Amino acid sequence: MVRGANWVGDAVMTVPALRELRRVLPRAHITLATRAWAEGIFRGADFLDDILISEEAGGAALSTLREARVWRARRFDLAVLFPNAFAPALVAALARVPARVGYATQGRGPLLTHPLPVPDWRGLRHEVFYYLNIVAELERMLHGSTSVEPMLLGSSSFESSEPHTGLAVSDERRRAARELLRERGARLERPLVALCPGSTNSRAKRWPAERFAALADSLMERAGAEVVLIGAGEELDVSEEVARRMRKRPVVLTGETDLGQTVAVLSVADLLVTNDTGPAHVAAAVGCPVVVIFGPTNPLTTRPLSPLAEVVRVPPDCAPCMLRDCPIDHRCMTAITAEDVYARAVRVLEARRGAEVAR
Repeated sequence: MVRGANWVGDAVMTVPALRELRRVLPRAHITLATRAWAEGIFRGADFLDDILISEEAGGAALSTLREARVWRARRFDLAVLFPNAFAPALVAALARVPARVGYATQGRGPLLTHPLPVPDWRGLRHEVFYYLNIVAELERMLHGSTSVEPMLLGSSSFESSEPHTGLAVSDERRRAARELLRERGARLERPLVALCPGSTNSRAKRWPAERFAALADSLMERAGAEVVLIGAGEELDVSEEVARRMRKRPVVLTGETDLGQTVAVLSVADLLVTNDTGPAHVAAAVGCPVVVIFGPTNPLTTRPLSPLAEVVRVPPDCAPCMLRDCPIDHRCMTAITAEDVYARAVRVLEARRGAEVAR
């Protein structure tokens, strides 16, 4: 059993660790316990055998007990806990999973059979390696155990190779995404650019709506692109503000697609321009180039770990502050102009077009 991460971007950042776990335990039956929304990310993943949806209804205590009963009925041999929170460790302990591995955070060390110290380098390396380190420590434990069947074990290589963050999207899902876009009036003969102007967990991460609107107008009028706005339902007000400020009406899918559909839409898009949000990681994982606008957060640790991702950033002295609301004038974001981002976006589109011609 692997307990998955609780945010979209973090979920994508666990993909290399999940792949590594499959290599380390090639004969294991790997189940990912995660929230319902994450099924759209991991659907069809070749490194998983099963996805178990964690129910959240009924309050924290009832949810914990319910999840523990489900885990206990499955009789898991090993629980690998990616989140730092106390609750997943409590679930694993109540479920009597014999081996429980995770970081000894939030006072949960006594609930783990193999509590791991938080690495000294956390904050200095990408978060992908924070999750990979759990699997590396697990591998060391397994190879040092005389009770582990040797044929069960593979070999870990994450320190010597680039983490693989890619996710496959089936042709069927891609066709459905194109059909959805056509139904909403998108002209797919044009370059398709997705914009994600919201952010569900931080207002400080949002580039101003008027800048997104100016960028969208430039992409449509100067670059001949088709623009689609994406995001969660709670970000609809931001998308509608962007649309109101534009000279032409974009395709607005914000709040009208589940995460699985958003994943598929990004897999057929030519570019995503976004704040530091989960879709940035999703886009890079499914092969869509992405331009990410960073302000209060740290691209060293949370940028999409992909050659398809570019970061736009004009950091003042106070960045990265990691605050969810700016206490002053939001200078980390207002310093970035629409023309700056447009120039970067056009270069990415031209490079993509050149690559397609070469093929």
